Amino acid sequence: MSVLRESTWIWQFDSPPERIWPILADTARFNEAADLPKHQVKEIPGADGSVRFFADFTFGPFTVHGEEHPVNWVHGRWFEHCRSFSNGPFRFLCAGLRIFPQAGGCRVEYTIRLQPANFAGRCVLAAGFFQRTERNFERLVESARAFARGARDTPFDCRRPPLADGAQPRARVLVEQIEATPHGHGLAQRLAEYVLTRPEVDVWAIRPLRLAREWERSPREVIEACLQAAKLGLLGMRWDLLCPRCQVGKASVPALDQLPAGAHCSSCNIDYDREYSSNVELTFHPGRAIRPLTSGEYCLFGPMSTPHVKAQLTVATGKERVEEVDLEPGSYRVRTLEAGDEETFDWPGGAFPMVTVNGTQIAVRPGNTPGECRICNEGPVPRTVIVEERVWRRDALTAKRATALQAFRDLFTEDVLRPGDDVQIDSITLMFTDLKGSTALYERIGDPQAYAVVREHYAIIGQAVRRHDGCIVKTIGDAVMGAFNDPGDAFRCGVQLQHDFDAFNNVSGREPVVIKLGFHMGRCISVTLNDRLDYYGSAANLAARLESQSQGGDMVLSLAFANDPAVAALLSGIQTVREEATFKGFDQPVPYVRIRAAELARITL
Repeated sequence: MSVLRESTWIWQFDSPPERIWPILADTARFNEAADLPKHQVKEIPGADGSVRFFADFTFGPFTVHGEEHPVNWVHGRWFEHCRSFSNGPFRFLCAGLRIFPQAGGCRVEYTIRLQPANFAGRCVLAAGFFQRTERNFERLVESARAFARGARDTPFDCRRPPLADGAQPRARVLVEQIEATPHGHGLAQRLAEYVLTRPEVDVWAIRPLRLAREWERSPREVIEACLQAAKLGLLGMRWDLLCPRCQVGKASVPALDQLPAGAHCSSCNIDYDREYSSNVELTFHPGRAIRPLTSGEYCLFGPMSTPHVKAQLTVATGKERVEEVDLEPGSYRVRTLEAGDEETFDWPGGAFPMVTVNGTQIAVRPGNTPGECRICNEGPVPRTVIVEERVWRRDALTAKRATALQAFRDLFTEDVLRPGDDVQIDSITLMFTDLKGSTALYERIGDPQAYAVVREHYAIIGQAVRRHDGCIVKTIGDAVMGAFNDPGDAFRCGVQLQHDFDAFNNVSGREPVVIKLGFHMGRCISVTLNDRLDYYGSAANLAARLESQSQGGDMVLSLAFANDPAVAALLSGIQTVREEATFKGFDQPVPYVRIRAAELARITL
């Protein structure tokens, strides 16, 4: 058998480990920048619930067939990624990285262990494989140093991506068209440069919320720019049905009416259901006429592919594994890479809980030693245990959030659920408005003038709703139904509306307009009705009933809405009146909160 060959490189950085880890542990980005080949991955489920991962790639004149073994890592400290091969020049390859803090920065040790399979493999090594690898890596490390210091905008330089014929001039035209709409916000050129120049790992799934954070811009502005870019063709968009375990999209469709009710995750070997509020995500990618993407993976596993995973550790049968960890107090989930149980818990700090695995079962017990993660496998087969923070959804633009934005409703009116399909929404905030005294208005000034006033009133409501990240669901006569993902946004919109109509009425010669407002939040279902996405259920019924209690110029809030933490904070110091009423369809009198017009007039948010 061939001898295992090994080489270790040591790199010094003048930046701390927390700056270096996200760069060097982003193995997909690193591999793309190193010009390594893409892998075509196959996932084969096992009878015990595990999954084996096989990958084919081209290495020189060879088409190599290999097996990917689960990457092991501890966030911020180390990772190790191993592959075995059934053909080609090598039998085994393992790459590992360790970071050691030191005064003024950190030291990184990167090790490659390689076992040649035959004469060809020994020749590859003798021809300077490790020396070429070192030169390639040194180039990347120097870029990483500069990026960590803030001296460059991207971690690594990559090969110029292949673009469609005419992509550059086509993109320039699209930038002008996007900025000519209300949705450009001066972001179109930046978005085009991102699509045209960024590594493939960045553009395979473009997440507007992540871009908004990186660009330090309003999430709504970036979402609107992406939606407009998708409408015009700079971007494409898709709906991903995310696996609740690994949180990777395993079913992707271009439109909501093609969205399945569930999917199978071959990586986790489980079936799972659609949860509109949590695991249906809207992502974007380059338009095909700009930059076509090819299939394949630069790295199937990797610490920064799932940055919420703080430790992923394989534990042999009957063994205990102890690793040093640096974890922040928070909400965590422990599960196995293989199908099985999971445990969630809030950890206040101190000794991290000890984890015991036995087949598909997981038990979490109090730990003893701060700064360590202790895992015991009492089962009959090896298990890879995952410790993850429950924060991954912060960058996911869920279907619930996307479809409650006015720009989505305006630009993609045809993107609706298929007839007969409905989805549960765990919580949505609904606002109903109505024009007080509209019948008298028509009689007093005549139909044409009254209708002109009504149109202006619609425009004021539409502008305020959009500015507060909501959408107009529908109009019913002179009434409007609006929806908001965030109840705090809905409250601020209501206050803004009453202020806007006060300003409207203060203009000399205008017919005064007084609107009634009612708010409620709760569970409902989303359906397609009259070719648009609509919300139905008791939450919608109650919001409409509450609007009927408004006297005009005020706001009527359900207790569920008023007691929401975001709204309760905004209500602090505001004088409210507690009332109740009996509504058709509700067995008991319904309590609610009123903010009178005089109180609203003095509120500034």
